[in-house]
Amino acid sequence: MYTSAKPYFYGTGRRKKSVARVRLYPGTGAITINGKSIDEYFGLETLNLIVNQPFGVTGNEGKFDIVANVKGGGLSGQAGAIRHGVARALLVADEANKPALKAAGFLTRDPRMKERKKYGLKAARRAPQFSKR
Repeated sequence: MYTSAKPYFYGTGRRKKSVARVRLYPGTGAITINGKSIDEYFGLETLNLIVNQPFGVTGNEGKFDIVANVKGGGLSGQAGAIRHGVARALLVADEANKPALKAAGFLTRDPRMKERKKYGLKAARRAPQFSKR
């Protein structure tokens, strides 16, 4: 669909275990994720809204086509990773977008991760059931 001959803006986004490589091409607002349309890939309207949030904040709706490769994690984490990548790519496209994106919190990588399981416990904090006898 897109060749590397076309100029694009690049951003890498991460959220939980998901990593998204996002390219923004000047276009009409088409979104392709792992070779599928956004509706085909996510299916949920809320995840579509998450991906499009940076465009709403900067006023760039319908000006860029998104081509994203994302792997790892679940659908919600992948949507967050794409949003982070789109925000970073918009920053490369125009430095004037920085105050709006920063105020909305889209340039900050969400540090929350799954907590590791500890020995002696069944999960990160779940202890074995206590019995007096």
